[in-house]
Amino acid sequence: MLSKWERKYGKYAIPNLTLYLVIGYVIGYVIDLVNSDMYSLLLFDPYKILHGQVWRIFTWLFTAPESLGIFTIVMLFLYYSLGTSLEHTWGVFRYNMFLLSGFLFTILGAIIVYIIMVVYYSNSTAGVMYSDGIAALFGNCVSIMVSTFYINMSIFLAFAVTYPNVQLLLYFVIPVKIKWFGYLYGAFIAYDIFSTFRTYSDAVYLAIIHGVIVITSLLNFLIYWMMDWKRGASHAKRSYEYKKSIKTGNKQRVYEDGTKHKCYICGRTDADYPDLTFRYCSKCSGNKEYCQDHLFTHEHK
Repeated sequence: MLSKWERKYGKYAIPNLTLYLVIGYVIGYVIDLVNSDMYSLLLFDPYKILHGQVWRIFTWLFTAPESLGIFTIVMLFLYYSLGTSLEHTWGVFRYNMFLLSGFLFTILGAIIVYIIMVVYYSNSTAGVMYSDGIAALFGNCVSIMVSTFYINMSIFLAFAVTYPNVQLLLYFVIPVKIKWFGYLYGAFIAYDIFSTFRTYSDAVYLAIIHGVIVITSLLNFLIYWMMDWKRGASHAKRSYEYKKSIKTGNKQRVYEDGTKHKCYICGRTDADYPDLTFRYCSKCSGNKEYCQDHLFTHEHK
């Protein structure tokens, strides 16, 4: 599906998209320093979006993932480096799709949980389908929790899955493989959601909003991780079956008619055609052997 989309829409992909993200964060930091009231107009607030401030659907991408500091500046350089590497590995279009899906999943998750919370708490407290005060309250809660932080985290996790053995320098000194940082991030996410429910035990709706937004913000990475795991499992299975077929073939070389090699497609053997080359196919299950004419043209079984 992605390949078809890439052929059709690849020309519209934006190269070096991570750079534009970082520039957007810088703009957000500047606005926050100059005018904090203006910065609040950038936040993703479903209540205010439904009341005409539709620009918030896009401007939340300019909001700062973390408070400004030396560590934040270092992390932004790191995210730029990781994102650029992923773009070179996957291609511009697929990297664009990865980030775009992250943005869309975040927006959809925020809107869905907002609507559910508004309807549920309006019914339970006021006995009506809609309460403007409750809607404004939940809109403000969502605006606080929707952040680009998890978009950046999805880039980091995707890189850790793609290049698990690349080393980062912890405290600029200690070399650590990035996959261990990925595991640490995963543990942090789980703890973050758990601690939120514990912290807001008296206001469970805040914990629910936070948990849903975190999960949907990282849904693009979860989909990529499952696809990568499936590809890895499929490759491991084919490799195992291929090695097994080779091992079995070495032990059971002789067929009933006394030949050692036989093509699974045409049935030609090394006895009839001693100059033919026979090979096992790594993508076919079982002990299937093909002659040189059918090794690359057969349908995998």
